[in-house]
Amino acid sequence: MRAAVLLIGLLAGGAALAQVSPVGTWRNIDDKTGEAKAEIRITESAGEVNGAIVRRLARDARPDAVCEECRDERKGKPMDGLEIIRGARKAADKDVWEGGRILDPENGREYTLRLTPIEGGKRLEVRGSFGPFGRTQTWVRVQ
Repeated sequence: MRAAVLLIGLLAGGAALAQVSPVGTWRNIDDKTGEAKAEIRITESAGEVNGAIVRRLARDARPDAVCEECRDERKGKPMDGLEIIRGARKAADKDVWEGGRILDPENGREYTLRLTPIEGGKRLEVRGSFGPFGRTQTWVRVQ
């Protein structure tokens, strides 16, 4: 009997560890060139996930670059460390985080956000949309 209870506890614990999450560091890929563009760290606090650029990887990235196109308090802030993901929450019935916003620092626009871990959490589908229009990028987990 004790062995069965222990086995059930181990299986339940393993299932909890197997849950996928967008929390971690991700590498996004440039849609046009196919090259790694930046690393973004996503963290969770009080049930919300937020993400910031850890470092830019593009060859033409200026070390002193700031968000010139941002339209809120992020305007003029350094690109490295810039928060680009805000306020996404896990959907109740699936491994999807939504309801937040994602900033495209190249044009200063914010989009409705949907994060979907795929391939057991090795990749992350990042969908930014404005009404019925949008695009999805696939980011690769760094750690």
